[in-house]
Amino acid sequence: MTETMSGPLYQTEKGILYHGVSEEILQSKWFEPLLHNVNLIFTSPPFPLKKKKAYGNLNGDAYIEWLAGFADIFNELLAEDGSIVIELGNSWVSGIPAMSIESLEALLKLKKRGDFFLCQEFIWHNPATLPSPVQWVNVERIRVKNSFSRLWWLSKTPRPKADNRNVLQEYSPSMKKVLKSKKYNSGKRPSGHKVGETSFLKDNGGAIPSNVLYISNSTSSDPYLEYCKTHDIKHHPARMPVDLAKFFISFLTSENDMVVDPFAGSNVTGWAAEGLGRRWRSVEKEEMYATASKARFPNAWNIDRNR
Repeated sequence: MTETMSGPLYQTEKGILYHGVSEEILQSKWFEPLLHNVNLIFTSPPFPLKKKKAYGNLNGDAYIEWLAGFADIFNELLAEDGSIVIELGNSWVSGIPAMSIESLEALLKLKKRGDFFLCQEFIWHNPATLPSPVQWVNVERIRVKNSFSRLWWLSKTPRPKADNRNVLQEYSPSMKKVLKSKKYNSGKRPSGHKVGETSFLKDNGGAIPSNVLYISNSTSSDPYLEYCKTHDIKHHPARMPVDLAKFFISFLTSENDMVVDPFAGSNVTGWAAEGLGRRWRSVEKEEMYATASKARFPNAWNIDRNR
């Protein structure tokens, strides 16, 4: 055991939260039973931001090499039909109104080093995003606000476990009208494609979603936030919406599958997985965030790390 490693902090019926550095915890005795058995690694690592954040972040070549260093670790953990979904947000070159491509460089190096397939790119659009960077958007007015980030779906195989029937969306009012009337415009589409009447008029229980996900991140009814407020704890500044985690967990896993988040933050991934009946393991290096995340799980119990 290294000097910086800590260990399991709390446990629920389905999962365990570990406090410590992810690189160490994921290669420790606690994760040995999970080797080649993880169905989904879903995570949002620190972005390569130029301004230091409380949750820690690198930039430049150090960031690229750090993220790529997880390639072998992820390969060891993933089941053969397992997936990685990693959110890599936008960042800017320090001091000038130009975008940084460090996230993309890190992704490419991670993909190449792990010999992963890129299954699909997703865009998460958050309509509640505040204007930023302030200098370029609000002060000088020479850029528009960023309101999306990318999520990249990687895997060992081009055919990982996935079922879009698990994430069907409600039909639009116009489609509901078509299904009810059994009538639709049967002419050719602008692309030249002609939709078959039989398939088009079949009610499949919902519409197949696109890879652009419109999910707001402005909720205030989070038990974690309530706990932080009550106990005067600074909450994690980069929490993802639970519906984003639920989408990918539902899409890429089945009940009782194993979901891992190496950079848990306030443990939204574990919270989503628990609610969907999946097993989970999460790792968070900041003890304050790790401890406070227990508020998401009313039936969780602490683990004696001295055992």
